[in-house]
Amino acid sequence: MRHGKKFNHLGRTASHRSALLSNMACSLIEHKRINTTVAKAKALRVYVEPILTKAKEDTTHNRRIAFSYLQSKEAVAELFRTVAPKIATRNGGYTRIIKTGFRPGDAADTALIELVDFNELYNPNVEEKKATRRSRRSTKKEAAVVAAPVVEETAVVEEPKAEATEEKTEE
Repeated sequence: MRHGKKFNHLGRTASHRSALLSNMACSLIEHKRINTTVAKAKALRVYVEPILTKAKEDTTHNRRIAFSYLQSKEAVAELFRTVAPKIATRNGGYTRIIKTGFRPGDAADTALIELVDFNELYNPNVEEKKATRRSRRSTKKEAAVVAAPVVEETAVVEEPKAEATEEKTEE
């Protein structure tokens, strides 16, 4: 019976499971999103979110704890340099699992797991700020540039028309 056994063993021994989760966590930190099965994604979320919480405070102790889980210097460096500053204001929920259907070979339920703050499509607040700044700058410059030449062009265009009408009347 499985009374009180709350985490998914993923059909692996303890050492194989820890190696799998460590490698998947390194890949997630490096690539910001990975495709896997739903069961592995849920297990990875439980594994990686405490590491991300530790990364918010950059101390030697927290770096050593992260390295003990990840076993990769490159992943730890990426975690503390690029990922931690983006998630610094977030209180949790650093990952998102999106179900992507079934795998053709074995019909396994697949999912995409990603770091929430690195997806530009689902974070509209960042895009809105950039868009409004761009539009304000461009409209002010365009309005000043467009207004001046239009006035000059209309003045130049009217004079030849007047001359042409005077010539016709004289003939």
